[in-house]
Amino acid sequence: MIVDVHSHLFTCPDHVGDPFAAESARAHGGHVDLTVRWAEYAASAPAGTRTIVVGGKARRSGLWVDDAAVAEYVGAHPDQLVGYLSLDPTQPGWREELEHGHRDLGLRGIKLMPMYAGFDPAAPEYDDLYAYASTNGLPLLVHTGTTFVSAAPLRYAFPVHLDEVAIRHPELRMVLAHLGHPFEGECVAVIRKHPHVYADVSALHYRPFQLWHSLRLVQDYGVWGKLLFGSDYPFTTVNASIDGLREVGAVPGIPGLPPLDRDEIERLIERDSLSLLGLS
Repeated sequence: MIVDVHSHLFTCPDHVGDPFAAESARAHGGHVDLTVRWAEYAASAPAGTRTIVVGGKARRSGLWVDDAAVAEYVGAHPDQLVGYLSLDPTQPGWREELEHGHRDLGLRGIKLMPMYAGFDPAAPEYDDLYAYASTNGLPLLVHTGTTFVSAAPLRYAFPVHLDEVAIRHPELRMVLAHLGHPFEGECVAVIRKHPHVYADVSALHYRPFQLWHSLRLVQDYGVWGKLLFGSDYPFTTVNASIDGLREVGAVPGIPGLPPLDRDEIERLIERDSLSLLGLS
């Protein structure tokens, strides 16, 4: 069974405004319809795929998906989908949104977008959020790595910030999105240290050399087991992501170095991530 730990719910233009929409168009050479439709997602993934669905809240970047929309979407397909609430802790009322999303809507994890929202995830002022998540078994999916949004400060996307969070909250399960690209080495160092910190490989396959190099770091550091499969739908699909992983796995090693371990790539694709995150 495939578990996709990183897919989105957007409805355009209701959830996606400027600068996110405008800069997405600039980065992709024209308007991108990010509206998510279940039938299209299901058609682009193997049968039986289980999927974590997140919205996203980052007022600074023009992205705001109400948690009720995520709950409604996953509620229509409860055997396939697991919903996360989202928080922008720079905005008033985030604590009430956290409790409402968890207790009333039944959402089972938290998505944070520090770079897009413009906050330092390591700041002690957010320890209450992390403590709540740890106590209630809500895993975090945290955006790390680059973006096309000019207003989003890159310094808040460095994976090393989550090292400090994990030190203070060692039982909190976290997934660092996109293997922290292009800061993959830093991400590998963080996930290697902490038993409950993982990284996903979403939205990486369309830069195949970078992905190959990143997975070589993973292999050299012995952290294959800390990688989780994710797609980043609708920016790409589950099937395209699986194909991309297998394609880089088929690349011969650089002279003097062995190739990637193709068995580990298959284990990554089929990993039971829900169990690792306490969501099975």
